[in-house]
Amino acid sequence: MTEYKIEITLLIRGTDYDFLSLSDIAKYKNADYPSEVIQNWMRNGSTVEFLGLWERIHNPNFNYLEFEVINREAGRNHFMYSLRAIAAIGAT
Repeated sequence: MTEYKIEITLLIRGTDYDFLSLSDIAKYKNADYPSEVIQNWMRNGSTVEFLGLWERIHNPNFNYLEFEVINREAGRNHFMYSLRAIAAIGAT
């Protein structure tokens, strides 16, 4: 069995591990083009659902109603999660 070691950045606030670096994880999957890995993750309905749950737990300014519009489209072939969409839902 092959052992892999990768470094993933965690942002620690107080005593909680609040954020981890998707870029670091994506670099493990594709070191040359990690942005493509993240782009594919962001199109996946399960990823969008997870991010919505994360924001509901950690972000008091999260726009639930706008997120539901995005969540209904997630996973469809034409779906693309954009920075505009992230700003509209108040995601952090």
